[in-house]
This record gives sequence, C-alpha cells and structure tokens, in this order.
Amino acid sequence: MTHPQLVLRSCSALVILICVCSATAQAQLDRVYTHSSNSATAGTVINATKMGLTLKVGSNNKEFTESEIRKVSFQGDPAELTRGREAALDGRYEEALDELKGVNIPGLPRDVIKADAAYFMVLTRANLALAGQGDRTAAIKEALAFAGEYGDSYHFFSVTKLLGDLALATKSYPKAIQYYGYLSKAPSAESKILSRYLTGVAQLDSGDVEAAEKAFSDVAAVNVNSADALRLKILAKAGQAVALAKGGKGKEGLALVDQLIQELNPTDIEMSARIYNAQGASYEAAGDIEGAIMAYLHTHLMFSGQPDAHAKALGRLVELWPKVGRTERAAEARQELQQRYPGFVN
Repeated sequence: MTHPQLVLRSCSALVILICVCSATAQAQLDRVYTHSSNSATAGTVINATKMGLTLKVGSNNKEFTESEIRKVSFQGDPAELTRGREAALDGRYEEALDELKGVNIPGLPRDVIKADAAYFMVLTRANLALAGQGDRTAAIKEALAFAGEYGDSYHFFSVTKLLGDLALATKSYPKAIQYYGYLSKAPSAESKILSRYLTGVAQLDSGDVEAAEKAFSDVAAVNVNSADALRLKILAKAGQAVALAKGGKGKEGLALVDQLIQELNPTDIEMSARIYNAQGASYEAAGDIEGAIMAYLHTHLMFSGQPDAHAKALGRLVELWPKVGRTERAAEARQELQQRYPGFVN
C-alpha cells in the first residue's frame, strides 16, 4: 500500500515540475512591445519584413507594423544585447555601445536576432556620430551595410531615416532628400508625414527655401489623429517660420514662431529646444542679430541636454557673437562646442 504522505510529496513534486516547465516555456517566447502599451504580446516571430512582424500567438497570427513596434525581446537574446537594447532605447548610447560590442552577431542563433543586434549597433553609432562623438562616414557605411544585409528587417525604415540624418549632417543634401523621401514607402501615415517634413528640413538647409516652405505648409495642413503627427505639425510650422523669414517675410515668420513659443508645453524639452532654434534662425534671416543671439542663448542655457539642438545653437553663437563685438563669448561657445561635440559641423 502506498503511504499517503509519499503520494502527497509525489503530487507536489509533479506540480512544481509542471510550473517550472511552464515558466521556462513562457520565458523562451518572443515578446513584442508596442508604443501604445507597456505590456508585451508573447509568441513566436514567424515572419519579418521591412513592413513589420508576424507573431504566432497560440493558434493565431498577430501582425505588427514597423511603426507600432517599440522593441522585441527574442528567445535566444544574449544578455549583452538585452542590456544594450535598453540603453540605446533610453538614449544612453555610450553605455549601449559598450554592451553591444560584446555581442558576437554572426554567432547569434536566429536571423531576426542578428538583425536586431546589428540595428542597435547602427542606431548607437549613428546617434553618437550625429552628436559629434563619432565618425559620421563610418556610421554611414555601417548603416548602408545594414540596409544591404537586412533589407527584410522591421528596422529598415528607421535606418533609412538615420541615413538621411547623417547625410544632412554631412551636408549631402541630395542624398538626405533621397533617403527621407523613401520613408514615404513605410506603411504608417505618420511615416509619410515625417518623410515630407524631413524633406523640407533638407531643402531648407540646402537653400531651396521655396520648396521647403511648400513641404512645411503641406505638413502643417494635414489633419492628424496621433500625438506623433501633431508634433510633426508643430515642427513643420517652426520650419515654415524660418522659410518665411529666409524668403524675405521676416515679420510673418517671427509672428508664427512667437505663437508657437506661447503655445509650448514647458515639459517638452526637445520641442522647446527646436522651436527656440527656429526663432533664432528666423531672427537671423530677418537681420536681427541680437534677437537671434538671445534665442540661441535660450537653447544653450535651458536645453543643453538636447545634443543636436544644443550643438546647433552653440555653432550659431560662434558665428554671431563677433557680429556684436563679443569675440570672447564666441571663443567660449567654440570651446564648449569642441569639448562636447568634437565632430560637429555647423
């Protein structure tokens, strides 16, 4: 006869074993996190294209477009990739690079993981280069290599945008316009709006003011239904203000950017930095050097945590301070620019 306590112990052990196996199986699933939710959808990625991912969830398939995916944690991720991914998504690029250097990409068990690791290396190095802390030419080559090798990655359009940003930073305006234009092929409406806006940015920087004003006007006139698209509309209005000022309509441009400043959300640091820089550019285009200096100083003093906008403001201050007889202030701005953003090109 079986002893009751022995039966109880056997049953308890079986329950524990089932729980452990269940937890292990759950831990090995891929997890897709979207921008709209803090929780993940667990399953197995069974298809990947530049347009998005297909996740098998039980007996069903769930589709995710590339623009709605915030991150994917894959079964088989090495710890260095997990930590590097999180650091990169948080904007801690130097920390991310240290982690990602420890990932042996060719030795990873799945193509989707290889693509993910390669993408976050591209993202990290590109952003460091854009902030003047890395080699932009090398970052461009790495991004092009990614696009060639991982053309079916859902990160493809993100890398296309990075290529546009890097081309713009190196003043390769036709290439920037080409890369930004390709974003219009992405599936989301926001990506198409972003494509038009960034094309306008590149056209404005290249001196094609008329084309830039048209691009910004197109974006500003779009009916939007998302926070991301609304931000692009506001940025387009800021770009439109600069285009107006550069096109000889200084009063109209400054009035538009002043209205945007009045409507700013004080907690939106990135938007604030960009709009104050737009105010500086508008004043500069209208011939008001002192007004431009005050606007760029606002970015410098209040929003120095935004590397791209801060570097741009410092670069303009280097050029503008001597025009009001303050060469010592120009030297101070140049010193800080070289220390914080050594690769920055104004």
